[in-house]
Amino acid sequence: MKNHIYFSRFVFLTFFALAIFSCNKQNSFLDKKPNASLAVPTTLSDFELLLNNEGLFNATSSPGLINYSCDDIYVTNATFNSTVDPGDHNTYIFAKDIYQGTTEYNDWAQPYEQIYYCNIVLDGLAKLSPNPAQATEFNTVKGEALFFRAFAFYSIVQAFTLPYDAATSSTDLGIPLVTSSDINKRYSRGSVQDTYNQIFSDATIALGILPANLTSVTRPCKISCNALLARIYLAMRNYNMAYTYANNCLTQDSILVDYNTVTPQKNSISYTTPIAEDIFHTCSQGYSMQSHIQMDSTLYNSYDANDLRKTIFFRTQSPGLRFRGTYDIHNALYSGLATDEIYLIRAECNARSGNLTSALSDLNKLLQNRYVTGTYVPLTLTDQNSLLKRILLEREKELFLRGLRWTDLRRLNKEAGFQITVTHVINGVTYTLPPNDPKYALPIPDQEIQLTGIPQNVR
Repeated sequence: MKNHIYFSRFVFLTFFALAIFSCNKQNSFLDKKPNASLAVPTTLSDFELLLNNEGLFNATSSPGLINYSCDDIYVTNATFNSTVDPGDHNTYIFAKDIYQGTTEYNDWAQPYEQIYYCNIVLDGLAKLSPNPAQATEFNTVKGEALFFRAFAFYSIVQAFTLPYDAATSSTDLGIPLVTSSDINKRYSRGSVQDTYNQIFSDATIALGILPANLTSVTRPCKISCNALLARIYLAMRNYNMAYTYANNCLTQDSILVDYNTVTPQKNSISYTTPIAEDIFHTCSQGYSMQSHIQMDSTLYNSYDANDLRKTIFFRTQSPGLRFRGTYDIHNALYSGLATDEIYLIRAECNARSGNLTSALSDLNKLLQNRYVTGTYVPLTLTDQNSLLKRILLEREKELFLRGLRWTDLRRLNKEAGFQITVTHVINGVTYTLPPNDPKYALPIPDQEIQLTGIPQNVR
């Protein structure tokens, strides 16, 4: 059964402290820098409860500012001028300093908080000697911690490092790979290659020990691991491996929802239950301009009249259109793993390898479930480049505001013929982000630089 209920962090911490340790204070070991005198988790049940925190690992777990720097969106002058958050403004206009003295941004802080929780679990599990009857539970808890950590590292690296390039990955600055719950340890940034090596290590171990099938869209399983690995390899432009994991995922879960059966709500696709395509549920951080982001008009006009996404994803508001195509029932921007994304990954990889028949099969299956019944005419493209471009267009239209366009721009800028200069116009001033610009790595929050002394990204 796929389900998710977001508990507030306060409720979770209080419940855990009361139920497990009879502690009457909220600031237990779950805090980023816990009081060493308080009790610590020691049992499998303790560690499982620590991971059962949807407010941390699912509700707003992915970077959100990256949505503002893409080519598929715009905001009006009125929206821009009425927003007070400097991060919104400065990310949209590709400023060198996007924080302007703001001490902390959750795009960086929350994934590292997730990593800290995972490290508590992994360090604790390393001290246990489970009996044979506990083996399945032990592996599940360990696999979940490794998956959550891999997902968090990947989220950070997409926002705060340069895009993966095999020629420079061993020298490009990565992120601090915090793999211990010891808060006294200090970490350098390492390299981008180091970062991906750690992500793959965590994700592949998790793949080997997690349960085969979903019990909840907020908890990982083998299907989730395959989907995550497909996404990561696509970002690295390793299309052979991306295909392998996408295919493994769809062999296990190939559900696509017929949009003819969907009744959109005011601000999301559903109010009550996760959509059946949801494999692993996460949402991005919310920022001030988020609810007023508009889709680029050229992209919006590319939807066919019978394409249900045009009305299901958008509703009229003044001015323009309001995006309501999120797969999150609480109206946050969905950033999780879903089968529609995996179909598009497999289609792209097949197109790149010359397997046009299979690529068309996946693309047509997806689109048939997006058009008014009986109106979709299957594509019959026979030119490899034309088919690839169509698949990439459908990624933009299908995966709008999921945090994936930023990664697509980063990887496609490495390929001749697919490079894009992002242009935003505000108050009569034109701002541009050229292909492969250093600003494709967001600056690390100032407070982190001051506290740790790690080098800042060059912008």
